[in-house]
Parts: sequence; C-alpha cells; structure tokens
Amino acid sequence: MSAAPIDRKGLAIITGTFLIWGVVPLYWHLLRAVPSLQIIAHRIVWSAVLVIGWLLIKNGAHWWRQVRAQPRAVPLLGISSLLIAFNWGLYIWAVNAGHVVETSLGYFINPLINVVLGVLVLRERLSPAQWIAVGFALAGVAWLTLQAGSPPWIALGLAFSFGLYGLVRKLVAVDPVAGLGVESLYLFLPALAYVLWAEAGHGGGFVGGYGWKNDLLLVFGGVVTAVPLIGFAYGVRRIPLSVVGLLQYIAPSIQFLIGVLVFQEPFGTGRAIGFAAIWTGLAIFASDGLRRAARTRGLKTP
Repeated sequence: MSAAPIDRKGLAIITGTFLIWGVVPLYWHLLRAVPSLQIIAHRIVWSAVLVIGWLLIKNGAHWWRQVRAQPRAVPLLGISSLLIAFNWGLYIWAVNAGHVVETSLGYFINPLINVVLGVLVLRERLSPAQWIAVGFALAGVAWLTLQAGSPPWIALGLAFSFGLYGLVRKLVAVDPVAGLGVESLYLFLPALAYVLWAEAGHGGGFVGGYGWKNDLLLVFGGVVTAVPLIGFAYGVRRIPLSVVGLLQYIAPSIQFLIGVLVFQEPFGTGRAIGFAAIWTGLAIFASDGLRRAARTRGLKTP
C-alpha cells in the first residue's frame, strides 16, 4: 500500500506562504523612509486588527473561551508575544539597514537552533547525523565570527528569538491563529500608544507626512504579516511536517538571493565559506529527516 497523497491545497498554501516570506524584504525596503520602530508598531496594530477581526467573524467569542480554558496558555502567549515582537523589529531594522544576507542566515540557522532547544529544554535525543549537522552549523558561525571580528548578532538574534518563539508555542496547545490573536492583544495597546505618541509631534508622519504611498504600505503591512501566518497555520495541519521542514528553506534562499543580487550586499569568499558550512549542516539535517520520514511511512505500510 502506497503512502497517502499530499493534500494539494495545503501544499500550495504552505509553498505560497514561504514564497511571501522570501520576497517580503522587498516590501519592507519600500518603507525605508519610515523609522523602523514606527514600521513595527504599525505592523502590530494593523495585523492585530486583521487577526482579531478574522477570529471574531469566524468563531465569535468562542476562540477566546477556548484559550482561557487552558490555565498556562495566556501567560505563555504573553512571553511568545514579546519574542515575536523582538523578531519582527530586528528583522525590519536589519532589512532597511542593509543586512538582508545576514537575516537569511538567521533563518537558515533556525531549524538547527530548534534541534538544540529540543535537546536542552525538552530532553530530546539527537541522531548521529543531527549532531554532525549541528557541528557544521557551529563551525560556520565560528568562521563567520572570525572573519567579521564579532559574531553574526543579527542572524543569531533572529534564529534564537524565532526558535524560542516556536518552543513556547509548542508548549501551548491552542489553535495557531487563536494563539496569534492572543499575542496580538498583548502587543496592540503598547504599539497603538507608541503610534499615537509619535503622531503627537514626536516624529510620526502617518496620514500625510510619509506620503500616501507609505501610508498605504504601513496599513497593508498588517496583511503582509497576518496572511502568511494564517496560511502557515492552515497548511502545516494538512501536509507532513517533513515536507514543511524542506519547504521552509524557500524563504531564506530567496532572501539570500535578494540581498546579493538586488541589494548588492557584499558576499566574498570568507563569507561564502561560513555559509557553505551551514548549508552542509542543513543538507545533512534535511537528508536525515527524509530518511526518518520514509522509514516511518514504511513501518505504517501493511
């Protein structure tokens, strides 16, 4: 008996999600005239409006009751909201400061950070191949540190913040979109307060000051934030995680190409060696995951 076919709609949506995340540096770069902190504040405000509105239309107040039914969910989602806000802010600042290649490195490293967190926090055990993959990644980061004279802080900040975010969300057994809704509620009022403060004569320029094109881009940034997250939540439930694990490299690969080919960021031999070590680790990690998935399917086949 052959393995069950992959849900085509789920596959299309999850692929589209990673494609959007891959090209999103181009979007945030269009807003380079706007201070990064104001971009992140508007991103939070407008994505919160969209996500909460979507949840209310779909489920009414039932989505909130489901979350409140779990005692640990609300405080843990408060922690995850801080982690994702930090991740978003660092990412937008890095893109508009000319560090797109290093942001891509962060999301290349992220799967291996997830593995390390699984070992340290969840007491998971690694296969020999996974240890080798982590070793290559550590060697690559060490080489990049040696070349630059300091660690790749942007990449490490993105990788660890998103890795910790994923760990916290793994500990909270709620619907992914409902979880995003709670995170949005935590972040909405501080972000809105900052936007209003900025508009009250402290450097804000929304509605006229930045130009109508930038105003529209700031509002639509909520869509750019929320829609891929909702698509990811939809798709990840419908296709095997092994497939999601491979597809996730679409986004940093596109980001890397944008950084080098579009924004003309430097990428010399020294940097290439560090990236090559990390990519080798990822190839070993992905191959091991495919072998394990195939073996699991084989065991399930009568």
